[in-house]
Amino acid sequence: MTVGRLVDVTVISGLSGAGRSEAAKSLEDLGWYVIDNLPPQLIEKMMSLALSPSTLISRIAMVIDSRGGIFLEEADRALEALKEQVHLRMVFLEASDETLVRRFDATRRRHPLESDDVVAGIKRERELMSSFRDRADLIIDTTQLSSRDLRMKMSGYFGGDDASEGMKTTIVSFGYKYGLPLDADMVLDVRFLPNPHWIDELRPFTGLDQVIRDYVLKQDATGPFIDRVKDLLAVLLPGYQDEGRHYLTIAVGCTGGRHRSVVLADDIGNFVNEKGFQAKVIHRDVERSTTVN
Repeated sequence: MTVGRLVDVTVISGLSGAGRSEAAKSLEDLGWYVIDNLPPQLIEKMMSLALSPSTLISRIAMVIDSRGGIFLEEADRALEALKEQVHLRMVFLEASDETLVRRFDATRRRHPLESDDVVAGIKRERELMSSFRDRADLIIDTTQLSSRDLRMKMSGYFGGDDASEGMKTTIVSFGYKYGLPLDADMVLDVRFLPNPHWIDELRPFTGLDQVIRDYVLKQDATGPFIDRVKDLLAVLLPGYQDEGRHYLTIAVGCTGGRHRSVVLADDIGNFVNEKGFQAKVIHRDVERSTTVN
């Protein structure tokens, strides 16, 4: 197969019930050409057609799952060959066993590998898909993610330009009360800063409002903290990219994810963009109740 132009190819794989379909829909909404449930033995032929100069498709996503069965090894070989000709990225979606069982119970669906024993099916599938997980550039644990959360993550990772432009960085502000982002590569805890929540006139606002930005940024500890974080990122970001990393997620947390973390996530995002690493900022918990922060 000969490719005379730059093409971005993303493979979505993972466990049944972990959100593969939702991830694929997200990419479709972002303008990707999505091929769902492609039989592994047809990967090379399908990609030859899709990448034909007359097709003019620049971003292609393929969903490969355990239904490929004994042909998954063939998929591994085909993807390895494809890696030499396109910008290939692999995404693996997973969740805890308890979460997957609960999702199957809620939808009354049978697990594709075990009709009567969901737990056994999950175990078999983890083993069957282990090579895809091992090779994944991005692993997303959806245990605590809603469909909306997953779409936000996919938009953060894939909403920009093609993969040839380097590593993409997502900065997520969050509230510790609602749990850590499970796919975070780096976590910054900013709960040491004074909390605007305890000032009555500031409580209704969020870190998206100038009055909160001014309050957080004027604290004595904020400047030295941000300076040290930026010094660290100035070293880490090019290092990660040189090692071939496609994605980096930095999580910034305060108590409720509405004030301090929002301000500092925006500030860090601006810095990362200035350094040329395609930063996208997501405020996971900013819209949650004002009674907690």
